[in-house]
Amino acid sequence: MKRNFNAIYPNHKWYSDITEFKLNGQKTYLSPIIDGCTQEIISYTISRSPNLKQTMNMLKKAWHKYPVLNGLIFHTDQGWQYQNYRFQAWLENHGISQSMSRMGNSLDDGLMEGFFGILKREMFYGFEKRFKNLNELEDAIRDYIEYYNQKRIKIKLKGLTPLEYRKLVLS
Repeated sequence: MKRNFNAIYPNHKWYSDITEFKLNGQKTYLSPIIDGCTQEIISYTISRSPNLKQTMNMLKKAWHKYPVLNGLIFHTDQGWQYQNYRFQAWLENHGISQSMSRMGNSLDDGLMEGFFGILKREMFYGFEKRFKNLNELEDAIRDYIEYYNQKRIKIKLKGLTPLEYRKLVLS
């Protein structure tokens, strides 16, 4: 990416990472893909452990949603999942170029980290007591992602939601 993270059209640059949620001594992990143009959460998986299956399922869900991805650049940090042969082979077999952050440089993951910050500020931090267990938290994460894509407007997207902005750019 060479730190050129914005995309002028959808499905040109995607970003991914994994974030952890701790609740009552237990953990759950969210692995989403965000589009560099529309900031839409393309797909995501939630798992009780950050494993390769979670990451591969996230990719497959994205591909089922948008099956024509030739020319897509997929950017991640240097996590072990993204360095795994199966992950890299899947990208290559689907015409997707892989991009990785420099070691220890969180600025290279700014778009994804920004989403994680918004998500946790708006539905998790300070609200932990609302969730009796991980199932309730995971349901809330799913609801938030639907809200984020369909109802949460962003100034950067001309006051539109990610899905509205996608329609605007593609029209």
